[in-house]
Amino acid sequence: MTEPIQSVKAEFFKAIAHPARIRMLELLCEGERSVSELTEEVGLESSHMSQQLGVLRRANLVRGRKEGSSVVYSLTDRRIAKLLALSKEILLTYLTETADQLAEGSR
Repeated sequence: MTEPIQSVKAEFFKAIAHPARIRMLELLCEGERSVSELTEEVGLESSHMSQQLGVLRRANLVRGRKEGSSVVYSLTDRRIAKLLALSKEILLTYLTETADQLAEGSR
């Protein structure tokens, strides 16, 4: 028996639902990054970075490939960049509307 699509979607969003993983995905939207570049830019310890990359790999959001002695990561699907951009747009709209409502209420 197959899982209902809602369950699959929930697992997909759970894989994204961490600030460090979102930052990693945002960086990978700009292009491939090595583990050391991601570690430096995200600011996690290497063991924590490996765990977070593992979550993204298992969810099929990123893929890694060996390049010399390092692993380079990329997005598995460019639509992930669109998803992140759209979510940012929605949140900015929401925050702007909330700020406007608060400003109106304080008058």
